[in-house]
Amino acid sequence: MRLSQKLFPGKRKYLFGLILLSFVAVICVAFSMNGSDDFAISRREVLLRRIGDELLTQSGDRTSRVLPVKKIAKNEYQVSFENELTFQADSLVNTTQRLLAKDPLAGDYIVNVLNRGNAGVAYGFAISGNKKDDIIACRGRKQPKASYTINIKFKPTGINAVKNKYLLGSLPVLAFIGFVFFRSFKPRRDLHNNQHTGVLTFGSVLFDAEKRQLTINGNTAELTGTETRILRILALSPNEIIERSRLQKEIWEDEGIIVGRSLDMFISKLRKKLEADPNTNIVVVRGKGYRLEVGS
Repeated sequence: MRLSQKLFPGKRKYLFGLILLSFVAVICVAFSMNGSDDFAISRREVLLRRIGDELLTQSGDRTSRVLPVKKIAKNEYQVSFENELTFQADSLVNTTQRLLAKDPLAGDYIVNVLNRGNAGVAYGFAISGNKKDDIIACRGRKQPKASYTINIKFKPTGINAVKNKYLLGSLPVLAFIGFVFFRSFKPRRDLHNNQHTGVLTFGSVLFDAEKRQLTINGNTAELTGTETRILRILALSPNEIIERSRLQKEIWEDEGIIVGRSLDMFISKLRKKLEADPNTNIVVVRGKGYRLEVGS
C-alpha cells in the first residue's frame, strides 16, 4: 500500500505537541520523585529508630532512650542508645528485616553493631533482595551487655531503582496515549487519489475509473461501468465499511430498479479481478455491507 508522504500541517503540529508532551511528562515524573524520596528517607529514619526501640525492649529496658538517628554518610545511618544493652543476634536480624521490609528504598543493606567500648564490630550481617545472597552468622548467640551503636548501610542504587520503576511504569501509559492520538490524526495512508486523472492507487492496484481498468503487477483487466462505480465508492473509503443499502442506492437508484442479488454478483466479479494482489480484497461484513481491505 502506498503511503502518503506528508501529514497535513495542522496534524504535524498536533503530533509534535504530543511528542513534546510525552517528553515533558517523563521529566515531570522523574522530578516529582524527589519529593517522594525525601518522604521515604524520613520514613526510613523513623523505622530505624523503631528498630532501636524494639531492641531495647527485648533487652528488658523500657525506660532509657534511643538517641537521635544520625546520617553518617550518603546511604549510611547510625542508631545509638542512652544506656548499655544486650541483644540476641536472631532478634536483631528478625526485627531489622521485618521493619525495613516497610521501606520501599531498602533493597540491599549491611548492618554492623559496634562496641563503643573497644571500637570493634561486635556483630554484623548483610541482607539482599535475593535471599540466597543474605549473609547471617552467629545465630542464637546473645551479645554481652555493652555500649553499642548500630550502623546500617543501604545499597546506593535503591533510590534510582524506585525512580526507574515509576518511570518505566509511566511509559506504557504514554505510549498508549500516543497510539490513540496518532490513530485519530494519522493521514490517509492507504490511498493515492489523483483527482485530475481519476486514477486511484491502493496496494499494488492501479485503478483508472475513467478508462474502466484495473492494472495489477503490469496486468490489465477491463471493468464494466457498474463494476467501476462500485469499486470507486469502496476505494474512496478503504478499510471502512460501506453499507449495502448505500451501494444499491448510488449504483441503481437512477435506473429505477434495485435487484439485491445483482450487487453480490458484481462484488464477486470484482473480488476475482483483485485476486492478483494478495494484499487487497473486498470483504463481506455480515449484516452491514462491504469493505475494501487494503493491507500494508
